[in-house]
Amino acid sequence: MAAGDYVIEPLSVRTWDAFAAMVDRHNGIFGGCWCTYFHPECAERQPGAEGSKQMKRQLVEAGRAHAALVLAGGEAIAWAEFGTPEELPNIHHRKQYLAETDLAPDYRITCIFVDKRHRGEGLAKAALHGALGLIAAQGGGVVEGYPHEIGEGRPNNSFLYNGTRTMYEEAGFDHIRPKGMKNTVMRRTVEPA
Repeated sequence: MAAGDYVIEPLSVRTWDAFAAMVDRHNGIFGGCWCTYFHPECAERQPGAEGSKQMKRQLVEAGRAHAALVLAGGEAIAWAEFGTPEELPNIHHRKQYLAETDLAPDYRITCIFVDKRHRGEGLAKAALHGALGLIAAQGGGVVEGYPHEIGEGRPNNSFLYNGTRTMYEEAGFDHIRPKGMKNTVMRRTVEPA
């Protein structure tokens, strides 16, 4: 898909329906998580995918859930979730991360997802760059991502919930250290727009 065939929009009340339609097309993503795993637990959250959907909507309405949506013809076809560490504290391998951390980033990119009908079209990169653009518009800062290290062979895309190290390197991120067995800590500074 060419860059002119899509636009980047922030996740908001205005774009909620497009986001929700994409998540619904994929049965709630990763067992119905609705990309809520990285947010702090919500005491009033109801169980299951419907509870996750309601929680995500409440976070969007409160301005506490952020993502770059890749839209084509008004339909969301990819996204990259980002936010502050306070908004997204629940990262994988958190205990190791906290024990080895050298600084707190201003933003985290925690999840990148591409509609299964559009995989292999470079939309994960588009979503990542969209998130960086939205972060720049919010004043920029130190941004971390936690992509996957890929060994030999073709990766199972369903487990690449945050892209690959190579994709982050191509976007100007530096490798900081490993995190867990197959993830990394990558970092770059985004200048304000």
